[in-house]
Amino acid sequence: MEISINQQRTEIPEHASVEELVSTFFSNATKGIAVAVNQAIIPKSEWPVRLLNPDDKVTLIKATQGG
Repeated sequence: MEISINQQRTEIPEHASVEELVSTFFSNATKGIAVAVNQAIIPKSEWPVRLLNPDDKVTLIKATQGG
């Protein structure tokens, strides 16, 4: 199925969860990552059960250190 990730169209498997998507992009290091689906923040506790749907708009943000 096709979704949008950070404004880029991407093909992902059917019935993929937010957790599966995040692990694809960030391996196992999920600390400092925020996810929004259709402009709604998804709490990390919901990542395993929140399934993605065709045409969802996902925003992935990784916090970085700076000065």
